[in-house]
Amino acid sequence: MADNRKLEMEDVLRKQRAVHTQMRPEPLSIRKDRIKRAMKLLKEHGDDLCKVMSADFGNRSPMQSMITDIAGTVNFGKYCLKHVDKWSRSEKRSVQFPLGLLGAKAELRYEPKGVVGILSPWNFPVNLTFGPLMQVFAAGNRAMIKPSEFTAKTSLMMKELVEEYFTPDECAVFTGGPEVAAAFSELPFDHLVFTGSTATGRKVMEAASKNLVPVTLELGGKSPVFLGESADFAKAGERIAMGKMMNAGQICLAPDYMYVPESKQDEAIHGVWQGTANMYPTMLENEDYASLVSDRHFDRLQDMVADARDKGAEVIEVNPGNEDFGSSNARKMPLTILKGVTDDMKAMQEEIFGPVLPVKTYTQIDDAIDYVNENDRPLGLYYFGEDSGEREKVLTRTISGGVTVNDVIFHVSMEDLPFGGVGPSGMGSYHGVEGFREFSHARSVYTQPKIDVAKLGGFKPPYGSATEKAVKGMMK
Repeated sequence: MADNRKLEMEDVLRKQRAVHTQMRPEPLSIRKDRIKRAMKLLKEHGDDLCKVMSADFGNRSPMQSMITDIAGTVNFGKYCLKHVDKWSRSEKRSVQFPLGLLGAKAELRYEPKGVVGILSPWNFPVNLTFGPLMQVFAAGNRAMIKPSEFTAKTSLMMKELVEEYFTPDECAVFTGGPEVAAAFSELPFDHLVFTGSTATGRKVMEAASKNLVPVTLELGGKSPVFLGESADFAKAGERIAMGKMMNAGQICLAPDYMYVPESKQDEAIHGVWQGTANMYPTMLENEDYASLVSDRHFDRLQDMVADARDKGAEVIEVNPGNEDFGSSNARKMPLTILKGVTDDMKAMQEEIFGPVLPVKTYTQIDDAIDYVNENDRPLGLYYFGEDSGEREKVLTRTISGGVTVNDVIFHVSMEDLPFGGVGPSGMGSYHGVEGFREFSHARSVYTQPKIDVAKLGGFKPPYGSATEKAVKGMMK
């Protein structure tokens, strides 16, 4: 079975690459047409996709899906259309004196890489498939996609829609379980984009390395929230609650844990509690609040809370409607704040990816900075406060993929800012001009003038006084 799928994928890759080579150079109008078709697909089938995403999760607000997965991605397509002409222009580069005077020229051309593989995850299944696809198309490539098996209905619908809007040599989708994903990541693509966990990212990079395939890895990690003394704790709490509760915390950029001044711990926790209660007065029957994607994921989070409780954490359930979550099989979980956490707890060792929020305290902000620096570099980092000196201290002394100040997650929604991780939270980025360049080959072109530059520069044997003069000139 797996062998047949592998042969099928290899065959599509061969055909895509052959057509890509044959059609070069493709005009920009073809790239734009592909982006427009991807946008049209999302516009015409957005409601259906939102329905199947909700079915895959058990419950997920179609309005939330519309914002995060459909409208946001269409908007990103518009951004790519607007900028692709500028992005794809060749750049003039300078040549050393006096070559310019003699007629030498240097330029950099951004050329398509060829066939790009996209391994997309389950948490925002449409956005994290079609977002990178927009820039893969903008850069003039073809694409092969392997979406997640955890959101199987959404993956199947994406496959059917892609077959309707694109030819197989432009874009193709392959569904299936981990064995299909493993075979997919071993294909000799010209570039591979993976979004998912750090552990799986390591496997994908190892598989890609067999064919020296360059990778963009969008991973996760424990994104910290710093609350400074000068923060507005009520406002910060509401914003943290919004970021933590959206998609029930199943977001690679979700605020993973809070670091708060010791004297303000209760105020900070109350801010998050109140923010959650304002948005979700009830949760079990509330369509706005998502379910956890699978029983396995639900059980993992329950174990994490039990582990923290056993090791001495105070567990605060934010349950404004006093609902009985234990009697429900809807895989819904209230926001669970963990107070008094220690490093031996699972909640402080693993990326949480759900509605569990550990709280750590500091007496000096430097202690919080040191703690973040001692651990893996996170995908996001968040600072709340009005003290610009402290803000700059946090930003200049830590390293993270990106930063949002006085909110969480929002930096990813800025289309003109590159989005990506650093170290264990990922490598490479897309969005912004950087995404276009990520999926392009920057090809250097140098044009030699008629004059014998090698002889003039003393590079041509027999070496002599011209060579000596050239060396001295370079060493000055």
